[in-house]
Amino acid sequence: MTHGAHAGIGTLPIVYFGTRAQKKKYLPKLATGEWIGAYCLSEPQAGSDAQNSLTRAELNKEGTHYILNGQKMWITNGGFADVYIVFAKIDGEKFTAFIVERTFPGFKPGNEEHKMGIHGSSTTPIFLENCKVPKENLLHEIGRGHIVAFNILNAGRFTLGASCVGGSKHVLMTSSNMRRSASVWKTDWRLRPNEGKAGGDGRSDFRGGIDGVPLGGEHRGRRWPQPSGSGDKIQNTMKVLEEYAIESSIAKVYGSEMLDFVVDEAVQIFGGYGFHEDYPVCRAYRDSRINRIFEGTNEINRMLIIQMLMKRAMGGQLPLIPAAMKLADEILAGAVLRGSAGRRSRRRIPRRRQLQENVSASGRRRGPEIPREAGRRAGTDRRALERGYGIYAMESCLLRAQKAAAAKGETRIANDDRFRARVHQ
Repeated sequence: MTHGAHAGIGTLPIVYFGTRAQKKKYLPKLATGEWIGAYCLSEPQAGSDAQNSLTRAELNKEGTHYILNGQKMWITNGGFADVYIVFAKIDGEKFTAFIVERTFPGFKPGNEEHKMGIHGSSTTPIFLENCKVPKENLLHEIGRGHIVAFNILNAGRFTLGASCVGGSKHVLMTSSNMRRSASVWKTDWRLRPNEGKAGGDGRSDFRGGIDGVPLGGEHRGRRWPQPSGSGDKIQNTMKVLEEYAIESSIAKVYGSEMLDFVVDEAVQIFGGYGFHEDYPVCRAYRDSRINRIFEGTNEINRMLIIQMLMKRAMGGQLPLIPAAMKLADEILAGAVLRGSAGRRSRRRIPRRRQLQENVSASGRRRGPEIPREAGRRAGTDRRALERGYGIYAMESCLLRAQKAAAAKGETRIANDDRFRARVHQ
């Protein structure tokens, strides 16, 4: 946890958005571990809605320092970090990122939080009381802090999905060893139905769910943006993070809920021992729960998935609306029926063009509102959304199996039992 926060969200903002002078000053010591990084976005009253931040920044009369006032919450590495990426609103309006050192006057970490899990990591509040931050420590541009925050969170969500895969594999191995060593199970262990979890309904399979986590290595007909001849890797990375923002959120949501399912089943396999602190799955059960909260709660990420899909559809990047209109055509055209059903069907046919015109007019009139409204409705359409990224996960599992087979020079899909189990879900 400490290393992940340091090397990821604590360091990458400077890597991607820092000036040459900022990189020269901070990155060498962050890279060697002499300094530890942290990321300060959440606040007591604005956990998921970061742009409602109340932390303020005002330029002093001399024009040399920004004076920061406010409080941050749930800061990983907060108790011992040396460099903090802090977000505040300049003059209460312009959301901006700053590089803040622990030694700056007015900067004070709070006491360690008493958490349910991840006891090995430091989590504290941060207090900013007239904290003096040199003007040159402003990160990126004034009023563009959301660009820093959201791109770094996209990267964090992707790596969180990968971390959940690693944790799930470890718990699977631990549970498997326990099952083999215990004499109480004379028959094969069967997992309980995975109702309402990431894998969907039906009987579930550990490895099928793990292999289904979409981590972007599968080829889906899109190519990663390549650097130009000048080799601008930073701009290329920004394009990648933006292009795959939806996939990053899916990986985070699906991976964290899959890990929750795996650790829950592991406790069941261990039986009473799984409820005892002397056994590893008890800790895994507690530690897993945080993954559905940080890097944006799963509820927020579900809204973002819908909003980003609709935004791309309205912008013509994703042919979602033409596909919906085609489906509407097929539904409204209907089949040729006899009797009263046929008469009702024929009465609906003239309404097809009116429906198309209404949808088109609504899109023109309410275009900017549609992504936000769709995001707000994501909670009520949760099952449909889960089916959508469930299919995406199923495709990930298939493509991963195909790549594994190709690497071995095989024509048949490797690990086909796992793939069939995943599809069966």
